[in-house]
Amino acid sequence: MKLMTLTFAVTVCSLAAAVAVEPVLQTDEEAAIRKAVEAYVLAFNKWDAKAVAAMWSPEAVYINPLSDEQVVGREAIEKQMSETFAETKGIKLEATTNSIQFISPGVAVEHGTAKLTVADQTLENSEYTAVYVKRDRQWLLDRMTEEEIVAPPSHYEQLKGLEWMVGRWVDQDDKASVVTECKWARNNNFLVRTFEVQVRDRIDMSGMQIIGWDPVAKQIRSWVFDSDGGTGQGTWTKKENRWYVQQSGVLHDGRKSSAVNVFTYLDENTFTLQSINRTVDGELLPNVDEVKITKE
Repeated sequence: MKLMTLTFAVTVCSLAAAVAVEPVLQTDEEAAIRKAVEAYVLAFNKWDAKAVAAMWSPEAVYINPLSDEQVVGREAIEKQMSETFAETKGIKLEATTNSIQFISPGVAVEHGTAKLTVADQTLENSEYTAVYVKRDRQWLLDRMTEEEIVAPPSHYEQLKGLEWMVGRWVDQDDKASVVTECKWARNNNFLVRTFEVQVRDRIDMSGMQIIGWDPVAKQIRSWVFDSDGGTGQGTWTKKENRWYVQQSGVLHDGRKSSAVNVFTYLDENTFTLQSINRTVDGELLPNVDEVKITKE
């Protein structure tokens, strides 16, 4: 009985030790694979075809991301790499490992992203899945599949001149405050500005403005919706550091309004706003004096 108890205790301790050691070993192996990725990128960017091929298993399968050609075997991979380096002078590789999963002690799958460039111009962005096998204490590439990352359409280039608007802005005195928050919508196709007018402790008005690029008119346009039920739209033009917004709209009771709002960029934390040529139903209204607005 004592012998059985002792054997059971030793077995339990051994299992506990194995459980404790396994994550440590796995962490070490993951670090080894990450180093292998770094070494691969370094060899690629030295245009050393022989060193790159040596990091693949003898029976590996490589698909050239530039031609989709399937290459089988280490020697064929070296030949393909030599041709790639000769045909695409100055080609560079960037790789980022996103995750590593172990299928067995000797097989691991790496998921990551890669970018091929020449003279700072991108040839291809891709997401890849690489299978590694461990041979003679070394992790070698065995299989790799890639999918091109297609960038979503964006009008950022047309709107980036208004990027300084992004953030939280405040104009206030001892009686009232106007707080505006601006952020990019997904894919940088629109700037979304929300505003809230507070008089003393009461919210007097709130609303939203959406700024985007009109690909037909080839200009920046905006649309406004306020909590009183009014709507408006504007067209934007720039002169030096000023943006002029020709605004037209409809009030909640159906009356038509118009104005020219002038945004003057001073620095990344300050701009001024003035509203001129204001009308309601054709009646001219006083201009709104220029106010300075600061970023919080």
